[in-house]
Amino acid sequence: MKIGILAVQGDYEAHAKVLEQLGAECVLVRALADMDGIEALVLPGGESTTQLKFLSEEGLEKAIHDLAARGGAFFGTCAGAILLAKEVRNPPQRSLGLADLVVTRNAYGRQLASEVREGATKLKGEPLEMVFIRAPVIDRTGAGVEILAESQGKPVLVRQGRVLVATFHPELTSDLTVHKYFLKMAAEKSAGNGR
Repeated sequence: MKIGILAVQGDYEAHAKVLEQLGAECVLVRALADMDGIEALVLPGGESTTQLKFLSEEGLEKAIHDLAARGGAFFGTCAGAILLAKEVRNPPQRSLGLADLVVTRNAYGRQLASEVREGATKLKGEPLEMVFIRAPVIDRTGAGVEILAESQGKPVLVRQGRVLVATFHPELTSDLTVHKYFLKMAAEKSAGNGR
């Protein structure tokens, strides 16, 4: 399976290392041609408005919507969660709108503020380690969104069809659970687009 990883900001190399360790072929996406032949796309952390501007200027925004229309899978972490949400607040911004979520940006402190937590997840029996770095908050989930993990009373890992969203950074831990789940999800054949 060929997985694209948006390589503009964030720790895209850490995502690539984990996915390659799990047997996936990874392509770092920086230009439209890099989208050729990919079956899934990871949108890592960084600054969401900068990433959205880059996607628009490089023609990648349309390519992402085309991938979604073909039944491609998506995994957004932190800023990637903001990009995939249907509605973004604080301040409002345009997004890709691929997941029925309302997300608040800039919910926690300064850029350097971070926190490591553990929390229960539907993906395994033991707690999941979660690294939060100025994380967005999922304020509302739509009817078709499954909550896979929560922390401090808020969803932090959710899935809607072929879209997986984490407000934390699973690529910064040694736990491969979330990436394994994404690869399994990406390998599933979508029925009617899976959305």
